[in-house]
Amino acid sequence: MTVYYTREHEWVRVDGDTATVGISDHAQQALGDIVFAEVPGAGKALSKGDEAAVVESVKAASDVYAPVGGEVVEGNQAVADDPALVNRDPEGEGWFFKLRLADQGELDGLMDESAYRDWVKTL
Repeated sequence: MTVYYTREHEWVRVDGDTATVGISDHAQQALGDIVFAEVPGAGKALSKGDEAAVVESVKAASDVYAPVGGEVVEGNQAVADDPALVNRDPEGEGWFFKLRLADQGELDGLMDESAYRDWVKTL
């Protein structure tokens, strides 16, 4: 599986034509204690850059954007039920949604893990 990152701190893990999306460890640290999460339902069509989910912490509320376009095949109900899961495992079990990729070419503009980690150091 290949993992990509956006400048908005989303990650996308690609396995075949399915992409799993969440927020980076850097993003969850910046947000602090997460107290609410809303995930999209299956069947929702998303275009690259669309607001796809919501995450709220004791500090701020933030949108989670679709790093690529496609149709949502699953929202992570575990995150909606226990938002702190995003703090505990942001780049694992704390994912927000999975979608079926509409265009693999949209991955080309995203960063790999090394480029993302280097970019975060400049913030």
